[in-house]
Amino acid sequence: MKLSPLSVPYRVIERGGSIIFTAAILFSGASAAFGPAGGLVGVALVGLALLALIAYEVTYYRRFEYDMDGDTLDIRSGVVSRRNREIPLQRIQNVDISRNVVQRAIGVAAVDFETAGGSRTEASLRFVEFEEAKRLQSAVGRLKRGVDTEDAEGSTASASTELFALSPRELTLVGALSFDARVPGLLFVLLSGSVPAVTSVLPGGVDGVLLAVGIVGLALVVILVSWAGGAVAAILNYYDFRLTQVEDELQYERGLLRRYDGSIPLDKVQTLTVADDPLKRYFGYASLRIETAGYAPGAGENGSEAAVPLATRDRVFALANRIEPFGAPTFERPPKRVRGRYAFRYLLGVGVLVALLYAVNHVTTQALPWYGPLTLALLAPVAAHLKWKHRGYWLGENHVVTRNGVLRRRIKVVPYYRIQTVIDTQTVFQRRWGVATVTADTAGSLSIVGHDAAAVDVDESTAERLRTTLDTRLRESLAARRGWIDADDEAGGTPGNPDDDPSGEEGTGADTDHVGGA
Repeated sequence: MKLSPLSVPYRVIERGGSIIFTAAILFSGASAAFGPAGGLVGVALVGLALLALIAYEVTYYRRFEYDMDGDTLDIRSGVVSRRNREIPLQRIQNVDISRNVVQRAIGVAAVDFETAGGSRTEASLRFVEFEEAKRLQSAVGRLKRGVDTEDAEGSTASASTELFALSPRELTLVGALSFDARVPGLLFVLLSGSVPAVTSVLPGGVDGVLLAVGIVGLALVVILVSWAGGAVAAILNYYDFRLTQVEDELQYERGLLRRYDGSIPLDKVQTLTVADDPLKRYFGYASLRIETAGYAPGAGENGSEAAVPLATRDRVFALANRIEPFGAPTFERPPKRVRGRYAFRYLLGVGVLVALLYAVNHVTTQALPWYGPLTLALLAPVAAHLKWKHRGYWLGENHVVTRNGVLRRRIKVVPYYRIQTVIDTQTVFQRRWGVATVTADTAGSLSIVGHDAAAVDVDESTAERLRTTLDTRLRESLAARRGWIDADDEAGGTPGNPDDDPSGEEGTGADTDHVGGA
């Protein structure tokens, strides 16, 4: 099979920007070297470059071929040297389709094939017709399930069930509750050079007050710009978001200027994450993230991306339970004494900040209110209590569920059979308080950056019991899953998730809290 013929002119135009930039350099250089005839020389060189680009793209199109049989995706490509690739279909985790405004207008799309554990896209098709892209997306799922493509194409289309659609009101809320954290750093770089110039013209005696007012005003501007940038990006990104289920796959569509169509195989789901923040919790909203092995759908190089960007809390948990039936967790919090540890850490941070401001106040001529942050010390006990309150873990029949974070709270749901390693860690400071952390490491993409499900600051005895229980349930769930799959294969059925998981003894904590709590 071949790429779309329209891929040739599109790729030529796509790379035309570099030719225009090169043309400007050639014109200036040719004019200096050849005088009046330099313009003609520049035009000739640009023409040759354009012809070379067209010849390259035509050759690329003619030599690029792809095909799918029952086991592999075969890609043959190369202009100067030939490259033949065979990608086992069982390794393919996700098939993502993306189209910008121009691509949608001419009816082509880019297709990316993501594999387990890959740090980058395993294979790409640039570009095929959109109907062909959707056919490839569904064909990969069918062939992985062992369904013959020709038989499937001749049969009735698979039933599609819409699980979630983002309403205009919810899209507005997604924008209103978004914040682009990259903007403050960018503005700091752009404005850092202007601060000395501003402070140098401040009148004597009141420069400290004016500087404080200016800092507050600048902070408000940064917050406003960051919020506006995050709102616009979120609305463009999640416009017309839809999540549907087609047999044993989740398929999503989203985007205004650039449209994304992706697939999430249910049998490859590693972790579900329900995320929120204080503002979302106050209004009763949350988001849902779905991780597959080594890849978060739609994330590209930017990390995990929400499968459901925003919905009511009950709606999010209902959808999460539909994907992985884990029930209603009742969290066990860390022992109450760890609140003292958290309060001490916050007070230490306040002390360091006050000391830095005091030092700056004496080294420079600016009269900074170095004592201002001392008022934050009054909030340390409150912050410590909230941090303790929003931590916990729960062992269900088939899943382990953990909760961590206040400003960005994550409730992570992990099936026992998806656990790769159970890690019991204890820092020097945890040892002084008699607590430890137990982590359920998975093959999900967020595990790479330390966002695994973790029971943090539990009692040492509880940590040991929890680690042993998780290890036991991991082995039992894997054995039950293998037995269930073998029995199903003998019966000629389709493998799925087993529900048989003998219960072990759960760890106990100092306090419990239900997932529905604030």
